Amino acid sequence: IDPKDYTFSGLKGETVGRLPGKVAGQQFVIQDCENCSIYIFDHSATITIDDCTSCQIFLGPIKGSVFFRDCKDCKCVVACQQFRSRDCRRLDVFLCCATQPIIESSAGMKFGCFQYYYPELALQFKDAGLSIFNNTWSNIHDFTPLAGENNWGLLPENALVQDYVPLPSTEELKAVRVSTDAAKSIIPVTRGRRQRSSDESCLAVFFAGDYTTANARKLIDEMTGKGFQLVQTKEVLMKAEDAQRVFQQCASEFIPLLEKGKLM
Repeated sequence: IDPKDYTFSGLKGETVGRLPGKVAGQQFVIQDCENCSIYIFDHSATITIDDCTSCQIFLGPIKGSVFFRDCKDCKCVVACQQFRSRDCRRLDVFLCCATQPIIESSAGMKFGCFQYYYPELALQFKDAGLSIFNNTWSNIHDFTPLAGENNWGLLPENALVQDYVPLPSTEELKAVRVSTDAAKSIIPVTRGRRQRSSDESCLAVFFAGDYTTANARKLIDEMTGKGFQLVQTKEVLMKAEDAQRVFQQCASEFIPLLEKGKLM
């Protein structure tokens, strides 16, 4: 393995990337880049981004952590197990993160829900061990809050990914059939912590089976198409005591289904 194949360093004003299958779960490093468009159309182990300014960055599913350090004025689309930033300024991030995103000594951070599609992306999520239903994009933890100030916020609800991270312009990267249409996104687009427009809510549960993911996606598409708002999705293992709490008097008929696997 040649480290240069897994590094972008010292670039200015360039459009660069890696096609599906070219990273294949390795670590990747992006550093000292300015005014660049960078696309990693593959899954990786971890990615570090250091000292980058005014870049547009797409990062496919990351099995472990992505760590932004000393970056400013960047716009990103990121899917990962863990998100961290330190000493960053004015990052706009469309995020899918399986755990609580963490910012430290950072300011002007804005977050939105991951919205992206290309044909290889679903399998890359699976290869990275990430569930498309576990996304805590808006549940930010600020390690270094300042009294009277907020170091982070949410992107506008109508923000369009392509206005922040345009589709790639080089012939090589155009070969990836990308769509930023929210309706086609691999990740269900959720409201997260945005203010709700109604006090009414409903919980839908899918037990493990042959077509669970497809059925869950179909319900989401039908419900959102009728004006319902998707607040949050989860894929989790449920214990019997959890079933008692959630399903109450109906729990006994559902408990045997828990042994089949994760719920959505």
